[in-house]
Amino acid sequence: MSQPVAITPSPNLNISALKASCSACSMHQLCLPMGLGESDMTRLDDIIGRRRKIPKDTHLYRIGDHFTNLYAIRLGHFKTYQVSPSGEQQVTGFQMAGELLGMDAISTEHHHCDAMALEDSEVCEIPFARLEELFGTIPSLLHHFHRMMSQEITREQNVMLLLGNMRAEQRFAAFLINLSSRYSARGYSSTTFQLRMSREEIGNYLGLTIESISRLLSRLKKQGLLRVANREIELLDITRMRAMAAGTEVCD
Repeated sequence: MSQPVAITPSPNLNISALKASCSACSMHQLCLPMGLGESDMTRLDDIIGRRRKIPKDTHLYRIGDHFTNLYAIRLGHFKTYQVSPSGEQQVTGFQMAGELLGMDAISTEHHHCDAMALEDSEVCEIPFARLEELFGTIPSLLHHFHRMMSQEITREQNVMLLLGNMRAEQRFAAFLINLSSRYSARGYSSTTFQLRMSREEIGNYLGLTIESISRLLSRLKKQGLLRVANREIELLDITRMRAMAAGTEVCD
């Protein structure tokens, strides 16, 4: 298995160049609470570790690894997954820029899943012990962190609902609408985007076979709901797609 790649600074490189600057990052409004004062932002910048490049198909961390850092995704996409005793992989989530990885390990101090880059990616290391120290003096930061943890719990509950009660087309529509809203929040198009994960990975996450994903794509294309070109998806009728995700419209 691939191992995380460590960045070794060259003798001529300014060490400060390896550190992230939250205020200069285009994703900081997603990672951090709005309205954080300049002095508080500086204090947060001071604890952020290096920016770390994670090549495609490389692990950021593995199940059982000791927990020391949270990771704010600055660039790229990741998947988290677990492996069953029989060796079968179960995808548990897909993460993108502006989201945090590693919260699964806070309670036990060991990671409960593997995190792998779906493309060449970059994260900011956030030492959790130092972040906890800031929580005591920056209440808005603690509140924001609680909100992010609540969102993560809600996401997991939605996945359980997705896999337990929804028809195949509803699962897939909900998956695409979720990606649409997340890309929109990052300033990207809500209707045209690249799927960074494979059809097999999508099927694994949704509890569907790769053949089912291919059939759903073909049916939605015929209905005029989607345009598909390799991994690029264009939502041609996002209103109907939302209705399908909500279960009020059925794919013929």
